[in-house]
Amino acid sequence: MKTHAVITQWSAYSPYGAGREAFAAGLAARRTAVAPVEDGWDTGAERAALVPGFDLRNVLGRKGTRSMNRVSGLAVATVSLLQEEIAAGQDSGLVLGTTTGSAETNMVAMGGALRSGRPYLIDPAAAPYLVMNGPAGQCAIWHDFKGPNATIAAGRPSGLAALGYARRLLLTGRAAMVIAGAAEEYSRARSWMEIRAAEDGSASPPPGEGCAMFAITAGPSASRPAVADVLALDFRMCVDGDWWAAVDQSVRRALLTAERAPGDVWATCASGAPGQAGKAETAVLEQTAGGAVALPDLTGLVGEMDASASAFQLAAVLSEAASSAEAAGWVAVITSTDPPSGVLATCVLGFAAR
Repeated sequence: MKTHAVITQWSAYSPYGAGREAFAAGLAARRTAVAPVEDGWDTGAERAALVPGFDLRNVLGRKGTRSMNRVSGLAVATVSLLQEEIAAGQDSGLVLGTTTGSAETNMVAMGGALRSGRPYLIDPAAAPYLVMNGPAGQCAIWHDFKGPNATIAAGRPSGLAALGYARRLLLTGRAAMVIAGAAEEYSRARSWMEIRAAEDGSASPPPGEGCAMFAITAGPSASRPAVADVLALDFRMCVDGDWWAAVDQSVRRALLTAERAPGDVWATCASGAPGQAGKAETAVLEQTAGGAVALPDLTGLVGEMDASASAFQLAAVLSEAASSAEAAGWVAVITSTDPPSGVLATCVLGFAAR
């Protein structure tokens, strides 16, 4: 009998609010969280999907948060929500998907240093956040996790890549539980970077932000029943621009590894990536499992989530399965692509019969 990692619980800070219930309710209503950006952000985007009312000092308190950046605050706060339910021990590991950590922290600190007379004098309080693994490190420090701590950067599939890394830690006995997920912040720097990247005339969805984290174990227990079984994960690169062939091969390989057939698929969730990559995802999933439930494109609801995109796809599938009796005994297929880097990932989740 094969051993698979299982998801036992999850939580999120999303543009719908704090907690998985807020995200599930927003998703169920198919309600867009994209709204005009309030004054004070000084960003180039006119509309975005922000976590409503998120102020990290109000959420986490003033102690230890003076220099903490927004993405670290979102990650720490999301793990705090999860800890209220699972109480992960000190030996737990943590794996966080990210893009660069915080583009805003890097731009402000480095820009200020280069404009000063002594560019080598950087604020020591900002130093821990200038590296991409700053948010993951803060989660471990805040929650006293002493297990493996890792940061994964794989573009939009970063959340699934973090899940894969967590599964390897569990199945090799490196940890009894791993908290895995991904986080992305909205900021002035990120807003302008995305505007400049789209100056070729291509349309891009409004930016979004949030963090989704999942408790992963090597198997269910009486106290921690499985929410879903991670049956397969497939990662590969599209190096020739033929996204359809790459996604098709990835989905087929993932289903084969999971020992499931296309007819076993209850639901699919494509990432909504721009351009040919996103079109390929939709076409392949329709061809492979045309009769399955197709979850909505999350970019139309919560904006472009970048590094946290696939983590919220995972959250969307779990939310939909929790409210659907039809999911029991079937599987869901999640695909995620990142056109700039060529990275793509496929995940197959299994749901036990009730």
